[in-house]
Amino acid sequence: MVESKHTEWYDRASRALQDAGYRRGGARHALLELLDTQACACSAIEIEETLRHRSHATRTVSRASIYRILAELEALSLVTKLEVGQATWRFEATRGGKHHHHHLVCDRCGRLMPFADEALERELVRVSTRVPLAVAEHEVILRGACERCTDDAYKSF
Repeated sequence: MVESKHTEWYDRASRALQDAGYRRGGARHALLELLDTQACACSAIEIEETLRHRSHATRTVSRASIYRILAELEALSLVTKLEVGQATWRFEATRGGKHHHHHLVCDRCGRLMPFADEALERELVRVSTRVPLAVAEHEVILRGACERCTDDAYKSF
């Protein structure tokens, strides 16, 4: 048996796109491979730059194609779209389970950092039992100034 180099997310995304009638194109394959390896959310511009610099890419993937494919993936609940301020959206594979994390966003430099906290997860489960909504998922984004920006602010004095 040949072992796949992709994760379960890649296989699930490929099947869902095919089942929804989307063809298997080079741009979709390249974008799925990239999202499959990302540890945290990235912008469409970052995706475009990364795909452009990959040595095995035979042709570049246009930004319009990236946005179109991301919209297809979002409609199929395969990517999560995060608004991180400054009119910037970031995208990441929707994995759930053990890969679930939240985000810290620096309002000064735009840096995005993933974080996980088991105590927070337990509290969110408790809160979900007390609200008038059957909570299917949640997202936490904490905003502020990262260590680098805070250090830079103190260095200017």
